[in-house]
Amino acid sequence: MYANLQRPPRNVTDWLADLVRAVAIVVVIVSLFTLPFTDFAVLSMSLPAVMLSRMIGLRSGLDLVTCVTVFVAAGSNVIDLYCAWTGWDLVVHLACTGVLAAVALVLLEDARVIAPTGRRRIPIVIATITGLALSAAWEMVEWFGYRFITDAIFVTYDDTIGDMIAGGAGALVAGVLASRFRLTRTDRARL
Repeated sequence: MYANLQRPPRNVTDWLADLVRAVAIVVVIVSLFTLPFTDFAVLSMSLPAVMLSRMIGLRSGLDLVTCVTVFVAAGSNVIDLYCAWTGWDLVVHLACTGVLAAVALVLLEDARVIAPTGRRRIPIVIATITGLALSAAWEMVEWFGYRFITDAIFVTYDDTIGDMIAGGAGALVAGVLASRFRLTRTDRARL
């Protein structure tokens, strides 16, 4: 895992993913001193995902897509894009849950909980279940934030169900892709 972190970038996509990671770190540090604590907390939740995608050795393109998607999801909350653009919430839930389900597949494969992905159907089921579970967990976090932290968080039944459907669909797409293509680099270090 640490060997993947130490591996130097090998192509433009690697450099771009590392640039997004660096920007995410700087933005989170700056937000600690310049934004309300809730915005800092939302942004900081993106850091584990942007670092984990490199640590587990995702393919360059998937690594970049994961970093951008997760950071855009967090940033969209801070700058209120979810309220400003109708439907943006569903697009982000679809994309973000999809990439996180792909990350989960790699972690489950490395822990030998599931067989290696690629050319199998099991990733479709596992990714979809994982995505629905992640969606449910996120919706619980939203509810908790609304109930105990601030009523500025938008929580309704329709929004919650729509978000979970979008997340499940994104995870299903990730599972289909994982059943056909390798998610990780061929030269990566395993956990």
